[in-house]
Amino acid sequence: MSTTPPEEPTTPPSAPTPPSAPSAPPAYSAPAVAGAAGGKKALSLTSFILGIVGVVLFLLNWVAIVIGVVAVILGFIGKSREPGAPRWMWLLGIIFGFAAIVIGAIVLIASIALLAAYRNGNLGTVTP
Repeated sequence: MSTTPPEEPTTPPSAPTPPSAPSAPPAYSAPAVAGAAGGKKALSLTSFILGIVGVVLFLLNWVAIVIGVVAVILGFIGKSREPGAPRWMWLLGIIFGFAAIVIGAIVLIASIALLAAYRNGNLGTVTP
């Protein structure tokens, strides 16, 4: 029994590949900082809250009208000075502010009309 030596490869071994350049670490963004540019939204938030309060307090007609006017003013100021604030915040502040003004004015006019009718004695009387 004869043993034959293993055959050697006929192709020359390839040269070792140089190590690849290290890959760059992934880029991470900086964490958001409170008070950073774009994070300011105090005027828009105040407009939104005052607009809701003005609509809720419509029976206090003078209060609703004044709060509505302040909400509208702050909403427009917030729109121009706070570009980072959410759009819905100042927009709803303006809408609710105008609603508070209109509802407060309607309640005020109705209150004056009812008071005048009561003082004239025309309240509750039916004329044929």
